[in-house]
Order: sequence, then C-alpha cells, then structure tokens
Amino acid sequence: MSDEDQVTNAEHDETLESGADLEQEQESDEESTPIQLARANDVLPGEIHLLPVASRPFFPGQAVPLMMSAEPWAPTMKAVAKTDHKILGVVLVDSETSEEATTENFRQIGTACRVHRIHQQDGHLQVLVECLQRFKIEGWAHPETPFRARVTYLPEPEGPPNAEVKAYAMAVINTIKELLPLNPLYVEELRMFLDRFGPDDPSHLADFAASLTTSTKDQLQEVLEILPLLQRMEKVLVLLNNELELARAQQKIRRTVEEKMHKQQREFFLREQLKAIQKELGIAKDDRTAEIDKFRERLEKLTLTEQAQKRVDEELDKLGMLETGSPEYAVTRNYLDWITLLPWGKHSDDILNLKRARRILDRDHYGLEDVKERILEFLAVGIHKGEISGSIILLVGPPGVGKTSIGHSIADALGRRFYRFSVGGIRDEAEIKGHRRTYIGAMPGKFLQAMKEAETSNPVILLDEIDKIGASYHGDPASALLEVLDPEQNTDFLDHYLDLRFDLSKALFVCTANQLDTIPGPLLDRMEVIKLSGYIAEEKLQIAKKYLLPRQIERAGLGKKAVKLDSTTLRALIERYARDAGVRRLEKQLGKIVRKVAVRMLEGEEIPIRVREQDLKGYLGSPVFRDERKLSGPGVVTGLAWTAMGGATLSIEAAHTHSFTRGFKLTGQLGDVMKESAEIAYGYVVSHAQDFGVDPAFFEKSFIHVHVPAGATPKDGPSAGITMASALLSLARKQPVRRIAMTGEITLTGEVFPVGGIREKLIAARRAGIKEIILPADNQGDFEEVPEHVRKGLEVHFASRFEDVLPWLFKR
Repeated sequence: MSDEDQVTNAEHDETLESGADLEQEQESDEESTPIQLARANDVLPGEIHLLPVASRPFFPGQAVPLMMSAEPWAPTMKAVAKTDHKILGVVLVDSETSEEATTENFRQIGTACRVHRIHQQDGHLQVLVECLQRFKIEGWAHPETPFRARVTYLPEPEGPPNAEVKAYAMAVINTIKELLPLNPLYVEELRMFLDRFGPDDPSHLADFAASLTTSTKDQLQEVLEILPLLQRMEKVLVLLNNELELARAQQKIRRTVEEKMHKQQREFFLREQLKAIQKELGIAKDDRTAEIDKFRERLEKLTLTEQAQKRVDEELDKLGMLETGSPEYAVTRNYLDWITLLPWGKHSDDILNLKRARRILDRDHYGLEDVKERILEFLAVGIHKGEISGSIILLVGPPGVGKTSIGHSIADALGRRFYRFSVGGIRDEAEIKGHRRTYIGAMPGKFLQAMKEAETSNPVILLDEIDKIGASYHGDPASALLEVLDPEQNTDFLDHYLDLRFDLSKALFVCTANQLDTIPGPLLDRMEVIKLSGYIAEEKLQIAKKYLLPRQIERAGLGKKAVKLDSTTLRALIERYARDAGVRRLEKQLGKIVRKVAVRMLEGEEIPIRVREQDLKGYLGSPVFRDERKLSGPGVVTGLAWTAMGGATLSIEAAHTHSFTRGFKLTGQLGDVMKESAEIAYGYVVSHAQDFGVDPAFFEKSFIHVHVPAGATPKDGPSAGITMASALLSLARKQPVRRIAMTGEITLTGEVFPVGGIREKLIAARRAGIKEIILPADNQGDFEEVPEHVRKGLEVHFASRFEDVLPWLFKR
C-alpha cells in the first residue's frame, strides 16, 4: 500500500457534513448510500480487521481519507464492507511499506475507524474513515492478509478536566495560535476541529494538536500510546514547541530569501532606469556603441596599412548593424579586438650602445667569449645601420649551457620587450599561422600573440627547442616557420585568423636547439648559427661561485653568509655529481645542499654552515659520476665523440677471439655509420698489414671481435675510423697504445678526414685527464678557434693520413 495522502480540508468538511456514505463492493459505482454516523461510545466489536500503515498513525476524532493499492488490500476492504459495524483497525507498522508488513511489525496500539466510503479507480482504492477510539491488540484471529485480530478498547478519560489539565489545554491552544500566522494551513485544520469538538475536550485537543505537527511516526505513536491525559498533553506540548521553532526558522529563511530577491529586483529596475535616463541625456551609450567607440579610440593611436584600415571600417560597419546577442556579433567583436590590440606602426627605441651590451652579457654569463663576440658583432652591424632587423640567430648547444638566458640578455641589451615560446612538440600549423575565423574558438598564431603581448612590433622573440618541432596530419609547422623567419617574406606575413598582411621584419628572432640534424635544411639556411659548447670544470667553478650558489641561497631566503663551499668542495661536486656539459644539474645539486642547510639552521646549528668535500655524500648521496676506468693493453684505444649532451671519451677494444676461422665481429650497439667505419678500418689495416710491421698470417687465421663498452648506449657518427684502425693495429702488433685520445674518419686509402665537435671533444679529453690528442689535419683551424683556456696544457698532433698517426701510438 502506498503512503496515505490527506485530501483537502474542504473535502473533509463536505464529507463530514453530508454524513458520508458507505460503498460495500469494489465494483460498485461512485454513488453511495448515506448512513447514520455512529458515535464513539457505540458498542464496538471485539474482533476486527486490521489495516497496516507505514507513514504515521491516526488519532481518534479525525476523518481521514486513505488511498491504497487495490490488489493487496481489496480483500480486507471487502471483508469490512460485509460487516454490520464497518469497523476497521488502523495500526502503524515498522516495515518500510505496508505491503511488507507481517504480524511481527504491528505496533500494539492502534485506532478503530468506521469506514464511510470505498471507491475503486485505476487500480487504487479511495477510502474515507472516521477515527473513533484507541484499541490494543490482544491476539490474532487471522495472521495473514486480510489481517484480523482480537482487540480491547481503551476508553478516553471521562468527566470534567481538572485545573492542571485545563492549564495544559490553554498552553496547547496558545501554541497553536502562535503557529497560525506562520502556516495558514493550520487555520483550516483548526476550524474543522472546532466544528466537531470544543476546547473543553482536552483528550481530542491533544490528539488533534499532535496530528498537526510534522513529527516522526515514532513520536506520534508514542502520543497515541500514552493513555494518562496529563502525560499525553505534556508530550504534545513538547512536539508543538518543536514545530513552532521549525516554523519560525522556515519563516526566517523565507523572509531572508525574499529580501534578497526584492533587493536584486529593485537594483535591477533602478539600474535599467538609470541607463534609460543616461541614454536620454546623452551621458551613456549602449553596449554596442560603447564597443565601437572603444575600438575607434584604440585605432587613433595606431598606424594601419591601407588594406587593414579598409577591413576595419567594414567590420565596424557590420558590428553596428548586428544584434548584440547574435553569434556573428561576438565573432566580429573578437576580430576587431585583436586587430586594434596589435601594435600597428608602434616600435620601441633600441639602445644602440655596444659597451652597455658587453656589460650586460658579461654580467649574465661567465665565459662563452666566442659567443659574446658573435653577438656583439651582430649588434655592431645594427648600430652602423641604425636599426637591428632582418636576422635570425640560432643558438646551438647542449642542455644547460645558457641558450635561453642569452636570448634574455640580448633583449635586455637592446632595451626591447621579450617574448618566449617553445615550439618543441608543436604539430599543428595553426599554432604558427592561426586558425580560420570560421572555426569556433579561432585565434591568431603564436607570432601575432607575441606582438600583442609585447605591444611593440620589434620585440625579441625566442623560439625555444626548434629542433624538436614536429609534423602531423594537421600540417607541417616547420614549413610554416619559413614564411615567419625569412627576411624576404616576413614583411608581409599573413595570419589565417587576421587575414591581413602584418610586418614581422622589425622583430629579432632568436632560436635555440640542441642539435642541427633534425632542423629542416631550408629553415636552417635562413639562420645565423652560433654554437655554444659545454663548460670545462674551471668555468663551472666560477659560474657556481658567481651565479648559481648566490641564486640558490636567495631563493631559499637565507643570508648571504649562511652556507660556505670552498673551491675544493665545488670541484669535487662538479667532478662527481655534475660532469655534464651544462650547469643545470650543477644548480640542482647546489639547491639540494642549500635546502638541507636550511633544515639544519632551523634545528639550531650555528651559521655559517661549512660544507666540505667529505660532507658531499651526506648531502647528495653516492656520486653520480665516477672516474672513467683507464682501460689499457693491446687492442685498447681511447676515442673522442660528440653527443647532444657535449663531448665524451669512448674506449674501443679489439680482441683475438680464436683461430678456428677468419672473421670480424662488432658489438656495442653501433649505428650504421660507425659499423662502416669499423669495416673500413679493418679493410685498410688488413690490406696494409706488412707496411705496419704486422704478420699477414695473423689476420688470415684470426677471428677478431671489436667492442665499444657501454653497450646499452647507442653510438653512431663518422669520427671513430682512426681509433678503430689503431685498436686493430695495436692488437695485431701486441703492443699497448700510449695514454692518448684521438678522433678522425679514415678512408680505404688511409686518408684522415675532418670531423666536428672539436671543442666538445677537447673538453671531454681534459675531463678524462688525457693531455695528448690526435686530430685530423683539416681540423687545425677549428682547434685554433677553441678558447685558449681550453687548449692550455694539451699536446695536439695533426694527421692527414693514417701513417701520420703511427709515430704517436706506441711508446718510443
């Protein structure tokens, strides 16, 4: 059975006044036969049918409409209709729904009701009952549906009420009066009660007052089960006071919400009236007029091209005709917003002072003298011309050597605005040239965004990681960059969103990359390449002292004298924990030390806290880099290699595996170019074995294995030819090679060809403690360009043919 619903009070009244009729069968029509209402003191049967209710109990003195499902309860109502007394017991059950009720769920006390009308419609029964008197279940005559039980009735107290009961009755009535203004529904309920009972009937008054409240079914059942009148009225008065507090809280909340709504409505109307008055007086304008005036005000400060001015006029006219709520209005407004925010004809004045530029570069960077000279030469040419434009600088070097910060320094030296964005991983051409205006969320490309941010048309724009630009089905961004970076084309750069020509030629473009191999040739051809090599240990030491350590101390909020690291400690830190080409790892390690010092300071240790060489393991853990193992013996030669992280030494081992058959094997995860170098070296040494004092029979009967250690690391490049030939020659002659490093490519005729990365390779040799180096003769010019402090202390030999290498290989 569904939860019982209350009918309207008017229906209550009408039903009670008309005397309410009774319908006997489910199939009967809506007309009913009126009968005389029975009084509560009439004789009631000792055995009645029971109807379980799960929502709340009923109280004597009420006329209640019930609605229930016909299927489970039609037998019960049919059985009641067949009786002469038409009495039905309504009892609260503890189950979730009345359909689930069993005899164990029934409460012991319920209310006897006389059925006045039964009507079936759409699978539901509508029943009107008059609640008469409390009863108690004594036993079960039929413990299943339809439930039937033996009951005893609990009469109401008789006689006039005493003074205490009257006092409680007055308190109940007064509380109900306080509830009336808070909830108008109580007025109609009270009127119906007074029509049937008087205020001198305290029992029914208490029951009526309990039925008014929204208390829980357990609280109401407790009232039903209390027979002593005084105790019942005490309980009812508590429930009424709770209801009163709840009603007051609801009224307060409702009043607060209404006040806020009225205030907002009042402010809205006043604001609209103010707008109308201002518009009438010409003081203010509507949104569209205000937008157009804002755009015209911006345009007065700009110098647009003839084409751009014509387009802007057309768009302004369109904006004036469109409705402000239309999508086209928003598109046009955003387009005009972008056009008027671009710096058409606005330039910042360059600071063309070479001494100032040199001072800023020296202030921000230690070393890199060759790079600084190239940048100063570039600036000097611009000073002679009177402007700096039309050039694209490409800074190439390992990570952490200061490429991005050099771009900042160039902008600072020129006094220009700086804008940086990374093109690494960009796969969509629209990131460069913008989206078409027809797309939702369209916007210009990165370069026009840079112009908007910089607010001048001649900023320094840094394109970071240009070697990592990608391509996909969205287009080729690298090809789109050609139009941007080509001085012959970027005077009329066309962005898809703007669809107007914009001059980018005044901007200075600075690009950074770790390597040149992945940059497309046509793009690379438009750039002026400046290479940054890695730092040697002495340079790192000075950088750590002057820049990195003070910066980390400042970031940690410590005093300048809080931590002390001497030169010996810094050298050990560089050699063991930060040996790579750049200084980024070195700065991270210094930051770790400073953070641990900050903790020790808070723990009460006195400053300055000195960090010594032996303390590094406690601060940073085990060393990341260890001294390179000095491999030696016949067939072992040290080569020099270039990587994206800087230079590195590369040991090459050749061994005679067995004499069962002739052969040659390569291991060490070598690339195709390096494998070819090994095969060329093997072929050359075998073919000239007698010239080098080697028995030709050695190669005829030997299976030779050439290995490059660190097999997990891929290796490739055309610079290991003479190294592999030297290793094979050392193996064949059974003579170990002197402590010497070499680099150079070899041909089948024994020519030694030049290689790249000379500075990085020299730095790697110094780091490994090798003082004697063999280089190709064609690289002598590259060697002379290496700074003096890198060349100092190195003995370098130049070879044009492999025969030139022989005198320096073996001990004299």
